[in-house]
Amino acid sequence: MTASRVDRIRDALQAAFAPQSLQVVDDSARHAGHVGARDGRGHFDVDIVSDAFAGLMPLARHRKVYAALGEMMQTDIHALSIKARTPEEARG
Repeated sequence: MTASRVDRIRDALQAAFAPQSLQVVDDSARHAGHVGARDGRGHFDVDIVSDAFAGLMPLARHRKVYAALGEMMQTDIHALSIKARTPEEARG
């Protein structure tokens, strides 16, 4: 079930942002027993690089990611760590 969550997250973000780079990591095992994880939703880390983030402040970028994940934020994801950058920022 966890692999399918990662795949669903990846698919949603690919569709919304056409990223140059995307990494989705299931970090749920590190939070086993955590009060918020008891409902079966997971903890995930997302590192995404896309032109879609150009000109946006970090909060706006995060909101776009949340919107792209839609209902999964209520049904599958308890916590989401987001690193959202433009290609220029990723090249550093």
